[in-house]
Amino acid sequence: MSLTVAIQQLWERYTSPACLHKVWLVNKTLVMTLCVGITFGFSFAYMVLTLAQYSPQGGFYDRLLGGRAREWFGPDPVSLFAPRLDGPLQLHTQPGSLTGHNVDVVPVEHSASDPAHAGGDTVALELAKRVRVLCWVMTQPANHEKKARHVKATWGKRCNKLLFMSTIRSCRHVKLDVEEGRNFLWAKTKEAFRYVYEHHWDDADWFFKADDDTYAVMENMRFLLEPYPPQHPIYFGCKFKPFTKQGYMSGGAGYVLSREALRRFVEVGLKDPKKCRKDHGGAEDAEMGKCMEKLNVTAGDSRDAQGRYRFFPFTPESHLVVEKFPKNFWYWKAWTAAPTRPSAFHYVPPNMMYTIEYLIYHLKPYGVRTRLIPAAPPDSAVIPPGGPLPHSADYRVTYRQDDRTRGSAAHHQGGGQSG
Repeated sequence: MSLTVAIQQLWERYTSPACLHKVWLVNKTLVMTLCVGITFGFSFAYMVLTLAQYSPQGGFYDRLLGGRAREWFGPDPVSLFAPRLDGPLQLHTQPGSLTGHNVDVVPVEHSASDPAHAGGDTVALELAKRVRVLCWVMTQPANHEKKARHVKATWGKRCNKLLFMSTIRSCRHVKLDVEEGRNFLWAKTKEAFRYVYEHHWDDADWFFKADDDTYAVMENMRFLLEPYPPQHPIYFGCKFKPFTKQGYMSGGAGYVLSREALRRFVEVGLKDPKKCRKDHGGAEDAEMGKCMEKLNVTAGDSRDAQGRYRFFPFTPESHLVVEKFPKNFWYWKAWTAAPTRPSAFHYVPPNMMYTIEYLIYHLKPYGVRTRLIPAAPPDSAVIPPGGPLPHSADYRVTYRQDDRTRGSAAHHQGGGQSG
């Protein structure tokens, strides 16, 4: 049999109607199986991603994954693709809560002339004259409208002076000659403090660095700072222990430098690479902590008289809802309770800024009075105005509830993690 005849017979055999029908049935089964598999895969992925918008701590989401939701995805409900939080170093990659993160916010105006607010801020306004705080906010061009303008509309208006540090110039933003990006935060911080020192040294006594997703309660911050003379080298924030003997302040919740601390940072630290890192690398807050320690600037203990933190590195919800993080999470080793006068929170989206603004400054529970000045126990905390400041020591001054006159100052050696 010739090759041509053999090929012709094979062609006729496999192209016959009966053979083609069998091939179609087989291929139809494969195609149907493939379609079902793709449909199931996309459906399951969509279901998991949708359920990820809810708390992974329990309910259907947790049962679906066999009780391993927290183990797989971490403590944050939106951290499906985020790194796990296993220690303080991970703070530099902690994602913020996206709940209610609608940047097209149209805030509801609340009139200060409302009878409910009449005379309610007299003490706060007087304190703002005595304790002048300049706030500078770290931002970037992409966040000018998404985040920065909401800071200006909420807590930022209570600073004695408010500046936004970016990499492009506008009527509301200071242009810094540094590259944009997370890897350049240390360089940006150095240039921002240099600009503040050179242009606004006389405008304030304290200098507060914040992010564009920080929310600060300026009245409480001034209340914390009032007993501390700004001519002493000291700074405050949420204190973490690593990297330095006295600890460093977490960048997200912000940290506030005294006039003398700022002077030493710019006049001495930025001119001496042995004291402050010269290049742009490193974690901004940790590098600042190392620099402050070498400049003999005290890392102050900002906790209140009951040992409760005032600066918070996470969202307000994270510090109030105990199930937000697993029980073995490092933060619980130092956590006590929420304070009555917090100074700052981190990872606060615009919607939440306006919510906090309303709850603090406009909501008034009928029949409930708030004590203006808290009674402080004898061992409460700060430096006597005009008194000496030994390095790495913390002091407190007691207040009388009636007239806020200062009582005896109790020397108190500070330490540990501060909020």
